[in-house]
Amino acid sequence: MSDLQRSFAKAKLAHLPPMPPDLVSEEDVEAEEDDQIMAMHHHPDDDSSSSASSASSTGTIIPTPSQNLFARPKLGASGAAAPKRSMDPIPWTSYFEQELYLEHVTDTDCLTFHVYITCPKNSGPLFVTHHGAGTSGLSFGVLMAELRKILPDAGMLSLDARGHGDTVSRASEGDQPTEGAATLLDLSLDKLSSDLLAVIHLVQAKMSWDALPEVILVGHSLGGAVVTDVAKRGDLGAKVLGYAVLDVVEGSAMDALQSMQSYLSARPSSFGSVSEAIQWHIRSRTIRNLTSARTSVPALLTRLSPSSSTDPSAIYSWRTDLSSTQFYWDGWFGGLSSKFLSAPGGKLLLLAGTDRLDKELMIGQMQGKYQLQVFPDAGHFIHEDIPEKTAKVLVDFYRRNDRSSLVLPPKVGELLSQGKKP
Repeated sequence: MSDLQRSFAKAKLAHLPPMPPDLVSEEDVEAEEDDQIMAMHHHPDDDSSSSASSASSTGTIIPTPSQNLFARPKLGASGAAAPKRSMDPIPWTSYFEQELYLEHVTDTDCLTFHVYITCPKNSGPLFVTHHGAGTSGLSFGVLMAELRKILPDAGMLSLDARGHGDTVSRASEGDQPTEGAATLLDLSLDKLSSDLLAVIHLVQAKMSWDALPEVILVGHSLGGAVVTDVAKRGDLGAKVLGYAVLDVVEGSAMDALQSMQSYLSARPSSFGSVSEAIQWHIRSRTIRNLTSARTSVPALLTRLSPSSSTDPSAIYSWRTDLSSTQFYWDGWFGGLSSKFLSAPGGKLLLLAGTDRLDKELMIGQMQGKYQLQVFPDAGHFIHEDIPEKTAKVLVDFYRRNDRSSLVLPPKVGELLSQGKKP
């Protein structure tokens, strides 16, 4: 370029507005630095997503460096940092109409079940849910809201199982009540199934229902084993239209039990605040939906007494001690696949990946014995990660099994009595 051309170009460029700062390149540099930091702490095993989460509702997927969890917040067009997302808890009243405390006394137990409920309307169905090990009835809160958007007449009954949430248990009349004390309780599958049946009948009496509405049983992880067992028992008869099991199958669950204690020991033992616990669930991708985490995580925690911890920053700990339930793990999931395939009623299996299917379920699927839905974009907490998609599948499942919508052809005798040819 000649001197004359260069001078002409400079004169033209001088009249143009100044270029904006290159924010993208700055972010790219920061992201690269963060990837390097993450790589320093990366272990080869971190990239493999184990199916151990199928055995417990606390399974955590370890983030890989590409997830860039510790990246600096991106800047907006004005150069200001994006607004911080709220980590405040969301109350149960945002999703359910009532909470109930139901007394239940047997020869061996004295319990006060804590239940969330929204009653069905106009002969709508009642979705009866059972959460997984270590969680609570509020894990279905956001799902309830999504169900009502699609099916306004639907209701939901979601309990806190014994040893979980706000359900209070006494081993006998003389013992002190304990919340979430799994170490004192019989958490066998038989007991949990009996508890769910008892809660259904207690709610029926409390709400003064002459008869139960049509029921869809929905269980996540351990809860899937419970609702399958309840369906297999047949105590609710024809009221059960079907049952849905969320992300648990016998094969992968039994395999995962071998490493479950290491999963539990990898979790933080305490938190400084409820918001910190919510943030941990999001950052670790245990729950991938912030609204769901803000709804369900607070019920997983209990406040520590000053004398129970030497760490002043430890204010909250886990409400349920899952390590102490190891004695029951094999009994929860043993024989689950055959029971799922043989129990009466419609059958729905929602999974986060087809790798979780065992041989028995693969054969059953090829024979058309149940409906299978796979959500590869979800984690173990399918109903919390993608509540909208889960709600749509559950409503479609209900409509497919709703007997009231069936139109049967007239009987031959009726046609003949009317002078019509069959």
